[in-house]
This record gives sequence, C-alpha cells and structure tokens, in this order.
Amino acid sequence: MKDAFKDLYSTIIKRKGEPMEGSYTSYLFKEGLDKILKKCGEECAETIIAAKNGNKTETVEEISDLFYHILVLMAQQDIGPEDIEAELSRRAQKIGNLKKAHQSDPES
Repeated sequence: MKDAFKDLYSTIIKRKGEPMEGSYTSYLFKEGLDKILKKCGEECAETIIAAKNGNKTETVEEISDLFYHILVLMAQQDIGPEDIEAELSRRAQKIGNLKKAHQSDPES
C-alpha cells in the first residue's frame, strides 16, 4: 500500500510540473488552490455520507477519492509524503496525547 500512495504522488508531481492535456490532475493545478480545496471538502463530505450509510464499497471509493485530492493538495503546497510520515512518527512517540477538553471562558 505504501508504494501505491508514493507512486500516485509521483504521478501528481509530474502533472504539476508537466501538465498534460486531458489530465484531471493538470486541470486541478490549473484551476488553483480554491478548486483543490473545494474538491477536498466535497470528497470529505461524500466519505462521511458513505460511511454513515454503511456501504463499504462506496466508502472505500470515497476514501480513495479523498486521498487522491489530499495528495493533490499536498503537491500544491509542496508537502511530500515524507513530511506526513515524519509528523505521524513524531505523534506516535507521544504518550498520553489525548487533548484536554476546551474550557470556554464564560465571560467571552
């Protein structure tokens, strides 16, 4: 699985540097950050709905779409898979990393 993500990311980077006619990835880069973010949001919502509906096949498809669009966002922001791996590794070293409940100020 690890290679599949890196291979896809490599293809996305290639399309970023060498746009190809008819490529959806090239289209996203041409349209810019707002379009990429819109697609990330849409795919996130579709993933939530598929999971809530309990449809495993549809959920897998939507998660795949979401991962793809997140990889495009990463490439657009010059974030590589190694950056994410490093952050996840850093987090895995933490012990007791539950977030404390946010206490709101009743005065605000």
